[in-house]
Amino acid sequence: MSAVEQYARAYILTDDDIQDDHGAVPVVLRYDPADPRSVQVRLPGPHEWTFSRSLLEQGLRAPAGTGAVRVWPCGRVQAIVEFHSARGVSVVQFETKTLLRFLRRTYMAAATASAVAHR
Repeated sequence: MSAVEQYARAYILTDDDIQDDHGAVPVVLRYDPADPRSVQVRLPGPHEWTFSRSLLEQGLRAPAGTGAVRVWPCGRVQAIVEFHSARGVSVVQFETKTLLRFLRRTYMAAATASAVAHR
């Protein structure tokens, strides 16, 4: 089974070394069935985080995470993902429907991979 990649637009709310004009930036959401419990978020430049898929799902309903990645809902249509690194904190705002669509695709890919593995 191949990886799921979804391109999205997000707003960087902090960390000016990623985005200077605070407009929407291209983001890549990635899931590899070979690592079924993780997802990746790739921001412009050398900014990539791998974290628990369940953290992303939980954070769409209520604040979740205590380490390098934290996720929480922001109103009805947006979600915030906060990334902590040695270089600082990046706060990224997504449309919730974008993240939900990505999660649905990851669960479909996982189910397909599992079905193929059990043949």
